[in-house]
Amino acid sequence: MRLDTRSGPIAAILLTIPSLSSAFYLPGVAPTSYDEGQSVPLYVNHLNPSLAQQDEQLHSVFAYDYYHPAFHFCQPEGGPEDVRESLGSILFGDRIQTSPLELHMRKNETCKAMCNQVDFDARSARFTNRRIAQGYNINWLVDGLPGAQINLESVTDTQFYSPGFALGAIAENGDMVLNNHFDIFVEYHRVGFGNKDKFRVVGVLVQPDSRSNSKVLPDGSVECGTPETGIVLDEDGKSSVTWTYGIYWRESPTPWATRWDKYLHVYDPKIHWFSLINSAVFVVFLVGMVSMILARALRKDIARYNRLDMINLDDLDGTSAAVEDGIQEDSGWKLVHGDVFRCPQSPLLLSVLVGNGAQLFMMTGVTVVFALLGLLSPANRGFLATAILLIYTVFGFIGGYVSARVYKSLGGESWKRNIVMTPVLVPGFIFGTFFLLNLFVWAKGSSGAVPFTTMLALVAIWFVISVPLSIAGSWLGFKQRPIEGPTKTNQIPRQIPPMTGSLRTIPSLLLTGILPFGAIFVELYFIMTSLWTNKIYYMFGFLFLCYGLMIITSAATTVLLVYFLLCAENYRWHWRAFAGAGMTGGYVFLNALLFWATRVSFGGITGAVLYVGYSALIGFVVFILTGSIGFFASWAFVQRIYGSIKVD
Repeated sequence: MRLDTRSGPIAAILLTIPSLSSAFYLPGVAPTSYDEGQSVPLYVNHLNPSLAQQDEQLHSVFAYDYYHPAFHFCQPEGGPEDVRESLGSILFGDRIQTSPLELHMRKNETCKAMCNQVDFDARSARFTNRRIAQGYNINWLVDGLPGAQINLESVTDTQFYSPGFALGAIAENGDMVLNNHFDIFVEYHRVGFGNKDKFRVVGVLVQPDSRSNSKVLPDGSVECGTPETGIVLDEDGKSSVTWTYGIYWRESPTPWATRWDKYLHVYDPKIHWFSLINSAVFVVFLVGMVSMILARALRKDIARYNRLDMINLDDLDGTSAAVEDGIQEDSGWKLVHGDVFRCPQSPLLLSVLVGNGAQLFMMTGVTVVFALLGLLSPANRGFLATAILLIYTVFGFIGGYVSARVYKSLGGESWKRNIVMTPVLVPGFIFGTFFLLNLFVWAKGSSGAVPFTTMLALVAIWFVISVPLSIAGSWLGFKQRPIEGPTKTNQIPRQIPPMTGSLRTIPSLLLTGILPFGAIFVELYFIMTSLWTNKIYYMFGFLFLCYGLMIITSAATTVLLVYFLLCAENYRWHWRAFAGAGMTGGYVFLNALLFWATRVSFGGITGAVLYVGYSALIGFVVFILTGSIGFFASWAFVQRIYGSIKVD
């Protein structure tokens, strides 16, 4: 996008925002150059569910190993070998293995057999047909690029590469047709090295077909047949299938550095921009309104309180008394100046949650910035998830420091429990929930089940790196002076009047949490779609801006809530501020349930349990993140306003 910045520096800064939203990819791995005729390995990955052909809904959340016995895919001689994967790739279900397919640079093959004829029994036929009906995709990798199909987006009428290709299709009569022939179109780019050209892979397209007349002849030759008649697996008997493929090499002007551009497609960018502009305008209006209301109200309150403090009531004559009528006693939020910094209920739990929220806040911000700058390339599979885990682990120091500092400032005395609970409670709950949900995946026989050795690796990273860093941060935090309030706390707490209207607990939480959720609602939909349908999400520019809008909105709405609570003489703002902003996580979970009702249709209880469980886990993480933002914003606000008045 070309931008004209001659209208001034402010306009130039604003106009650079769209460029941030489209900047993502920088090569994350070194290119591989091949000689003509050199073998190019083709790896296979799991089969994952996608939107079904018949109703555009997601019918499963389970991925299956490519060499699952029921699929009867051909295996390489000596059996498949596992390809080394990153930790994040394993956690997201990738199971990459070698294949029997042979590709040689620039050598076309019109018809080859993967192996001899295979037979599907009735049980395998039923299993495979069910996966076809659920819209499962096959995933292949050539030089790190996924085998894709060309899709056409109806809204913008643009073509793009969609990773994965269909296991089968549903015929007009309702039969499940199995794709057993694959035409592989590999795009390459020519590069010169000295006097000899080399070639790099820059695109992989796969066109699947169903051909019932494919066969391997006795002399070893192969007939790939024609797509006139498809293969329908017999669910009551035996079905014979011959897996075949063809390879076609096509030269492309696309350089290696931009080969991922055709895969990274923005669905309906106008919706993104409309959502972003709408959220930005909303946030600016909200923050401006909150700032104006609070500034006017607080200026009047502080001036009145300080003017009262300057008056010597013993020397007042009648005229002065008349002028200062109505201000002889404290009123409004100054009434609770002796209780507003009182230790809240369960300060240990609050400090632990806030510490973990600060850790999540730093992790999320750094990860989004790294992704925005293109440092987390999609060419390196699973690197984004790996980066999230490592960054979260390293910021265990921040979590321990913040938790200890908050706990000490709240007057907590059980410092040993704080040191232990900070790195254990929240991560332990998340890991325990993840482990239980993983048992369901394992019982289903899905390749998405995280191996036990990977679980042990996560525990090792947790206790060897994160826990010691958190303890070191807690030790440093307890060494610091507590953050003291500008007013002294009374020995006897005031009685809190009953709250009415929107200041009651449930209405106040619902109103406070819905505004930050509104700032991320549309982007959240695209994230959910990418997450559950196994698509590549890369719109980190939009995500970065939405994350900033969510932070501002969470802080502004929570500060407004706390101000109204203090004016109503309710000094128990700590938990209300945390839970009010954290209610955004509750709306994220409700949004996931709405997505389930409109785009997901599971046939069994196991898929529903997994979907609800993982959605609740995501909502819990957002609850802690946004709750911590609201808590710190409210704490800074309370410190500021009570530090501006004079109290005896």
